[in-house]
Amino acid sequence: MTLTNFVLEGNRLALARLLTQVENNTSEGRAALTELFPHTGKAHLIGVTGGSGTGKSSLVNQLALYYRKSEGSRKRVAIVAVDPSSPFTGGAVLGDRVRMRDISGDSGVFIRSMASRGSLGGIAQTTAALAQVFDAAGFEIIIIETVGAGQSEVDIARLAHTTLVVEAPGLGDEIQAIKAGILEIADVLVINKADRPGVENTERALRSNLELAHPTKRVVRHHGRSLSVTGPETDSTLWIPPIHKTVAIEGKGIAELAESITRHAAHLHQSGEWAARDRTRLGSELEAVLQEALLTRFHENIPQEKYEEILEKVLSRDLSSWEAVKSLLNGTSK
Repeated sequence: MTLTNFVLEGNRLALARLLTQVENNTSEGRAALTELFPHTGKAHLIGVTGGSGTGKSSLVNQLALYYRKSEGSRKRVAIVAVDPSSPFTGGAVLGDRVRMRDISGDSGVFIRSMASRGSLGGIAQTTAALAQVFDAAGFEIIIIETVGAGQSEVDIARLAHTTLVVEAPGLGDEIQAIKAGILEIADVLVINKADRPGVENTERALRSNLELAHPTKRVVRHHGRSLSVTGPETDSTLWIPPIHKTVAIEGKGIAELAESITRHAAHLHQSGEWAARDRTRLGSELEAVLQEALLTRFHENIPQEKYEEILEKVLSRDLSSWEAVKSLLNGTSK
């Protein structure tokens, strides 16, 4: 039997080995992805993003516990924790696993830490491939926790069906979260560490931002009276991101948060948005693979001496980058 067959049968050791091959982009890993692809498309991908210090790892830990302990469900959960790369080894720091000890011994949970390897967007390029392996292996819930980089984390929205944006009170100006742009990708907003002072200010700021982003009604003044006017933006199929307050280390608010995630999944299926998001995700993956393949083919067809010659002209300011690319593309023969 091949490694792929063992993965489809639920062998955890084979799964771990295959994930390593996929992450290292080996020929065996690429071949396995091709074999597994027809078995994908069933899992619910949940992205968890937000600034550092908001308690994302603790929240993921409690969500996984909830899915494993829910009556009549006990869904299999895979967690992809994208850690910052070590500046010395290039590997993952593995800090998230320290906070997930509660679920480390559960055979229905698989935790995979991976290094961002300098990838922008809060997730590494191979994260989507790892999610496909977990999907084919029969995990119903795949939680992807980003590195916590701030403004560059919006890439998670292209990968996940449901994106949680986690905030916490007392970490600075609440408007900074709005400026960061990550609230625009939120399907569910979470104020974690809600037992801290300032939670009301954080919630008020988030609600104000939601009203600006989703204007279902507008208020006008007429003869000194405030009148609510329903605008054309009102739509029964419109999803307004709910705001949940949680204290992850105590498990408070987790059940309500999980219910919102379930409602969002149902909304995506009913509105047809699930298929649209799958199309966007697979389209992004296709473009990424295509770019990598084209760049590899380009370097195979351009002699290194030619490339270095053009680079020197760019360094000496004799050629602009645009002119250099044009020159290289016009001379792709060896």
